[in-house]
Amino acid sequence: MCGIVGYIGGRDAAPLLLEGLQRLEYRGYDSAGIAVHGSGTGRAAGLRTVKAKGRVRELEARLPERFAGTTGIAHTRWATHGAPSDENAHPHRDAGGRVAVVHNGIVDNAEELRARLTAEGVEFASETDTEVLAHLIGRSQAPTLEERVREALRHIEGTYGIAVLHADFPDRIVVARNGSPVVLGIGEHEMFVASDVAALVSHTRQVVTLDDGEMATVKAGGYRTCTTEGSRTSAVPTTVEWEAQSYDMGGHDTYMHKEISEQPDAVDRVLRGRIDDRFATVRLDGLNLDAREARGVRRVKILGCGSAYHAGLIGAQLIEELARVPADAEPASEFRYRNPVVDPDTLYVAVSQSGETYDTLAAVQELRRKGARVLGVVNVVGSAIARETDGGVYVHAGPEVCVVSTKCFTNTAVAFALLALHLGRIRDLSVADGRRIIAGLRRLPGQIAGILEREEEIAKLAAEYADARSMMFVGRVRGYPVAREASLKLKEVSYVHAEAYPASELKHGPLALIEPAVPTVAVLPEDELLEKNRATLEEVRARGGRILAVAHSEQEKADHTIVVPRNEVELDPILMGVPLQLLAYHTALALGRDIDKPRNLAKSVTVE
Repeated sequence: MCGIVGYIGGRDAAPLLLEGLQRLEYRGYDSAGIAVHGSGTGRAAGLRTVKAKGRVRELEARLPERFAGTTGIAHTRWATHGAPSDENAHPHRDAGGRVAVVHNGIVDNAEELRARLTAEGVEFASETDTEVLAHLIGRSQAPTLEERVREALRHIEGTYGIAVLHADFPDRIVVARNGSPVVLGIGEHEMFVASDVAALVSHTRQVVTLDDGEMATVKAGGYRTCTTEGSRTSAVPTTVEWEAQSYDMGGHDTYMHKEISEQPDAVDRVLRGRIDDRFATVRLDGLNLDAREARGVRRVKILGCGSAYHAGLIGAQLIEELARVPADAEPASEFRYRNPVVDPDTLYVAVSQSGETYDTLAAVQELRRKGARVLGVVNVVGSAIARETDGGVYVHAGPEVCVVSTKCFTNTAVAFALLALHLGRIRDLSVADGRRIIAGLRRLPGQIAGILEREEEIAKLAAEYADARSMMFVGRVRGYPVAREASLKLKEVSYVHAEAYPASELKHGPLALIEPAVPTVAVLPEDELLEKNRATLEEVRARGGRILAVAHSEQEKADHTIVVPRNEVELDPILMGVPLQLLAYHTALALGRDIDKPRNLAKSVTVE
């Protein structure tokens, strides 16, 4: 969740580090800090650190006029151990001030290590778990920085992505990874370090992604990788497909608005080159799953967190309808702790926008340990889940900067439609149905563009409902995952309390909450359940509740209706989610929220 940036080369490090931190602000944070090897004499020499609670701009304002140095590390922190404060911000130093460490992740045995170090006379300056690392490295007498870091990591239980400076080794940065991403950027006689390629792409598109259990020594002239046990590794550079301008706002007021508006092009990208008209199917070569293996699948289990989990709910519905294979979705964070039965005939699918979501990655690793076949559905090429799985589908949404997911959620749902069609045509889905679904997929970009053209109308509705004390979202079968995701979007970005229920469950308790101050948003696809859904509207109206319907035609029982174009019935949920993204956005705008950086949240959740 936190952001790491590092630089070593011939340029002044501080401006480059601050720029990198600004590129990572979307990940969510509450404080920031920077450390450089000073290149002057007197007070300007040695290892110097500046930290600040708040935004990167507040850190920048604190930097002294002379803060020169060509090697440095920086960090944005999202609080876990200790409240947001200057003292708890990274980088953290050892007692002698010769070591600086930035860290993403959680040291599970921090309290035990802290107690031991305190008994040995160490005085701590912060409440964080990270500070134990700085003291462990600083107390080591090993001859190299690499060995000092390695020695310290032997005591650590938990997850980490770290970058380390040492005053005695000014020619290098040492980094290591276990469960939290670390990326190296290769420049001309300079090197970069980051937790996310967003911090690097304005300077280089040649990157090396470390694996878990791997560390690297980074110097201006290059890098060397090895395991945390000391064995050499041969990490190979790859080229990042996204360019620096992909991370710019492009004339929009917020990243969320930009990313909602990019969905027609994003959906076109996930479809491009994958449709096979001849056989009325799609080509998903990255699955590494031949037809015989696909026919042997008896169940599909989809794992994800947050919006990825909701996209998985849509995916499970699509797979059951098109491939007639039992499928369900489950939060990855729950799956990995309930000692699940791992069936050799089950195909597991891990879903993550970043490809680094820790709970999902840990579930993948547990499944692989038990011999399961696992596919990944991710947005980031070369991410941890992409590397850990047997195959998968890239969703090609492009960089998503806003903390709340919009275009990546939509593209993930479309990717599941492709997977469902692929599995269906291998099994019993007819050519006619295959062509019908393909035609529907091709209509999606234009239909999404049509929905976005009605933004002003949706903005007016959002203003009308922004005074709600709470909101209820309901839907049946195909509509229920859409309701789940819409409820999450509203909570995340506007802070309006919202709940989502299957429409059929309202009468089993939630109807007690219905009143004029608690409007209901009803997702009503025009399918075989339409009349039952209309009966739900009657139940709400009878109890004085206001109703906003999302449907394919005006609903006379609703106070307002957002009309969405019809597609094939299996694909309708993909379209019905788009106006509800705009509803959440404009509700947040009406309430004056910080839309791209909602409180308490982070973009990439790389801790438990």
